[in-house]
Amino acid sequence: MHTRHGGPSTLELRELPDPEPGPGEVLIAVRAAGVNRLDLLQRQGPGVLPGFSLPHIPGMDISGDIIGLGPGINGRHIGDRVVVNPGVACGTCAECTIGQDAYCSNVQIIGGNRPGGYAELVVVPATHTHVLPPGTSHVAAAALPTAYGMAWQALVVRGELCADETVLVHGGGSGVSMAAVHIARRIGARVIVTSGSDEKLAHMAQVGAHATINNRTEDVAARARELTDGVGVDLVLDHVGPALFQASLHSLRLRGRLVFCGDTTGATAAFHLPHAFHCGITLLGAGSCGYADFGAMIDFCFGDGGGIEGELEPVVDTLLPLAEAAVAHHRLESGETKGKIVLLPGNAALRASGQRTNPVARVPKSAPTGPAVSSSASSASSAASAASVGRRIAGAIDERPPTAPPQPESAATPKVPTHS
Repeated sequence: MHTRHGGPSTLELRELPDPEPGPGEVLIAVRAAGVNRLDLLQRQGPGVLPGFSLPHIPGMDISGDIIGLGPGINGRHIGDRVVVNPGVACGTCAECTIGQDAYCSNVQIIGGNRPGGYAELVVVPATHTHVLPPGTSHVAAAALPTAYGMAWQALVVRGELCADETVLVHGGGSGVSMAAVHIARRIGARVIVTSGSDEKLAHMAQVGAHATINNRTEDVAARARELTDGVGVDLVLDHVGPALFQASLHSLRLRGRLVFCGDTTGATAAFHLPHAFHCGITLLGAGSCGYADFGAMIDFCFGDGGGIEGELEPVVDTLLPLAEAAVAHHRLESGETKGKIVLLPGNAALRASGQRTNPVARVPKSAPTGPAVSSSASSASSAASAASVGRRIAGAIDERPPTAPPQPESAATPKVPTHS
């Protein structure tokens, strides 16, 4: 957590009272928490999200085990292994009442403006938990919510990417770009990735990009057209911002689509209007996933996806114990990451072992319900647990469900998603 704004050193490991689940909520023992750029921005200050306040516990991407139930829970049980949808819409604003909860003006973000996953325990709405298929590791699950949610919203919900189309993805090496490659390939699209680093481009080729472009040494638009026999790409996913905005427009075919969802290189983009309207270019903004869209993304990632390419395989750049959250922030700020950084609460043994990186490996498909399920597992699941302090939950990457006394369920039964 952090009690003030500043550099990574403001992150502190503190003992706090255990949170208690209220009506409709569950208590989760966090097993893995992904690190996102929003965590850095809000640590640096000022807070980006309305309602942000200090002290703050970051962490939007959470996977863990349910160890406590609040009143009125039906459909979730002690021991369920779950991943969390961090966006909690109010349900009452004008946007929510017309079914546009992704644009809720009063949204709460777990780890954004309410306590998040940089902790051993967290309370979340039961409706925002999704049960993991057997064999899916917590580390793999924690790589999904933000990066895959954004890529899904951009490519599928807003961009309407189809099989046999070609998509150009900027920012190779980031979690969003890797998620975009996986999603696009499973849809059956062709993927071209750009980056200013040859090392990252080589890594993106291993992840699954069909072709790559170095945006520092090559003309992005000319190369994109060359790779598409002069036609241009069908869709561009730009989460970088103004640096490549004009190049993106010139990379598109007639009536192509540019989806933008980030401002890493600035908040204002300038481009040549005549080219955009004469070529019939569509500009599409993409934000966070709404409730239904997030559920569809989880179904796609954990199910067969309807695509033609093998199993989804989230890429993890670095694994670190929670106590080294500052190191994680330094790593993300360096710009050298090639995948997701994941924190592991309660596992001092990881530090002692010197383990820092761990690629997420595939495991065979299994199908607890519905269609065949593709999933990923981490070899870290066999790491030893550390001794707990107070009610700290040991074994952050131990995949065995925790034991806890059963709790009665109330007759009040809020709906919970069945994306399992």
